[in-house]
Amino acid sequence: MPSAPNSFILSLPKADLHLHLEGSIDSATWLELRKRHGKTGTLSEIDQLYQYENFSGFLMAFKTVTEDLQSPEDYELITYRLMEKLKAENVQHAEVYVSVGVCLWRKQDFDAIFEGLERGRKRGQQDFGTSLLWIFDAVRQFGPLEAQRVAGFAVRYQGRGVAGFGIGGDEQKAGPELFRDVYAYCAKNGLHLTAHAGESAGPDSIWGALNLQAERIGHGLTAWQDAELVEELSTRQIPLEICLTSNLRTGCCRTLADHPVRNYFEHGIMVTLNTDDPAMFATSLAREYQLAQSAFEFTDEHLRELARNSFEASFLPAEKKLGFLNLFDAAAPRT
Repeated sequence: MPSAPNSFILSLPKADLHLHLEGSIDSATWLELRKRHGKTGTLSEIDQLYQYENFSGFLMAFKTVTEDLQSPEDYELITYRLMEKLKAENVQHAEVYVSVGVCLWRKQDFDAIFEGLERGRKRGQQDFGTSLLWIFDAVRQFGPLEAQRVAGFAVRYQGRGVAGFGIGGDEQKAGPELFRDVYAYCAKNGLHLTAHAGESAGPDSIWGALNLQAERIGHGLTAWQDAELVEELSTRQIPLEICLTSNLRTGCCRTLADHPVRNYFEHGIMVTLNTDDPAMFATSLAREYQLAQSAFEFTDEHLRELARNSFEASFLPAEKKLGFLNLFDAAAPRT
């Protein structure tokens, strides 16, 4: 782990564009949820559940976490707690994935859950001044019909903080081409589009996401294996949602030295730093910035560029994006 984030990184206004709500639940909050639903457990037992050796193990841990999210009040709580943590590290904006596909698979009342999410978001915005948008996430291995159901909810709630649609889950089990019609439906209805791609699968998965008209790529870890793809991403300035610690903890990247983030940056790709599942990976956005600096020799000026990228690549309306960029320049003078 890198050293604690320095004062420059903590003061730097930042946006986290690849952050799963369910993966932000720390051990104490998870224990609180379990007790709320009449279950037993200890912090050490819960900490143990956050230990895994590979990507499939991580997916199983994620599934276990969602089993204790049962009511709208649960979702309100974890949203509010997340926004409190974001405020502490000057993360001024976040675009947060909600696993709507999992909620529907569990046959939960998602309309009621969404009201809980919105209560948490509005309270967090009022108390902490944090900006947050939702991205509704479909589980790709559940197939395109289930993804279409998620997309329908995203369109329904588009005017209430829902900015985009994406697919996550196991790339090996469902390629992007299966979701062409779903993405076309979302685009027609004005939703922003992102997709997990090139995390546990090769460059073809990223090409497939681009063919879906994805505006951002979640991870993009394997893009370096295809020089033509790197050039395409750089030329078109397709933002990559890079998640350093996540890629290591899931085993998708063997060692930190193998990570292509510096290569991407030097090739002119629009790189953003993100947390993915911060509680499950024992990280935070400030720690990701510190890791980038410690391991890849990103200077303070480089980090400023990455932070600006995070606002420029956001799904915020143009005027709000500009407002954050102006605030960024005022709040983060060059050293």
